[in-house]
Amino acid sequence: MTLELRDASKVVRGITYIKPTSLVMETGHFNVLLGQTGAGKTSLIKLMAGLDPLASGQILMEGQDVSKLSTQRRNISLVHQFFVNYPHMSVFDNIASPLRVAGMAKSEIEDRVQEAADILQLGPMLKRRPQELSGGQQQRCALARAIAKESRAVFLDEPLANLDYKLREELREQLPELFAGRGAVVVYATSEPEEALLLGGYTALMDGGVVTQFGRTAEIYRKPATLTAARVFSDPPINAAGIVKTGSEARLRTGVTWTMQGAAASLPDGEYTIAIRPHHVVPIQSDPGDVALNGIVQVTELSGSESSAHFQMGDESWVSLSHGVHPYRVGEDHRFYMDASQAFYFTPDGRLVA
Repeated sequence: MTLELRDASKVVRGITYIKPTSLVMETGHFNVLLGQTGAGKTSLIKLMAGLDPLASGQILMEGQDVSKLSTQRRNISLVHQFFVNYPHMSVFDNIASPLRVAGMAKSEIEDRVQEAADILQLGPMLKRRPQELSGGQQQRCALARAIAKESRAVFLDEPLANLDYKLREELREQLPELFAGRGAVVVYATSEPEEALLLGGYTALMDGGVVTQFGRTAEIYRKPATLTAARVFSDPPINAAGIVKTGSEARLRTGVTWTMQGAAASLPDGEYTIAIRPHHVVPIQSDPGDVALNGIVQVTELSGSESSAHFQMGDESWVSLSHGVHPYRVGEDHRFYMDASQAFYFTPDGRLVA
């Protein structure tokens, strides 16, 4: 099963929400839409699901143009971040509802509902109403409905966003197994880079209604094609600053210099942008080759076993993320160390060159 977009776009009252987009998504893995709020993830899902009309282009499922078919005729399932269940129905009836609409035999409905309920650990709750369930159980009910329907495509629009941390972690680990081997194209929208990495599969990076890069999730993380892609795939935000390269030396505007290595050292002399993720800028030197940076601490945060510090370095505001608890003081000058071997180098217009 394949789901293909050919120059698909969405325009509402003269405002372009999705620019012409071509993309092929397949079964056997998650297809993640990753981007910040407003990047166009939900708009793209609505186009693929048939909830919004195309302004141009086509949408094909297994080679068949479904652009003009209704949502029901496309045989898809959609799970939102909000718990969309019918409050007047039992859990059993909620899961069974699309099967009854399809005119399925009662015995088959019962078998499919029971199987989906068992997978999502809802068996003892089939007679309850949604309001008698916890938030996590309600979202499991919505996921069970999608599994029972055996759709050709399943769209999960930030389905874990409104769950507490523990439930989110549990379901995130279970999701790939829930849809494995079911033959459906699974599209999952998220604004969290960590979630995309955990789900694996393929990722489409989105920004401003445009898919900026699509490929294997791990490969995109390791080698973003543009500075925009690197920014989308980094949380906390990736650090970036202009440099001047002369010979093998790189120089920040603050005057900090270091010797470039590998492919970066062979770049032509000129101006570039360096970008490095916050966990490669830390308060403790671990290698003699680490580049020393000084900055004024602006904000500090402690999250579990990690410490982060936002610091001002000349005209640039950078972020450090490191293991352990560190004694940062807001307003004080602090030294950080950058592992330049982990840096990306981009041209002034944002193309990756090393």
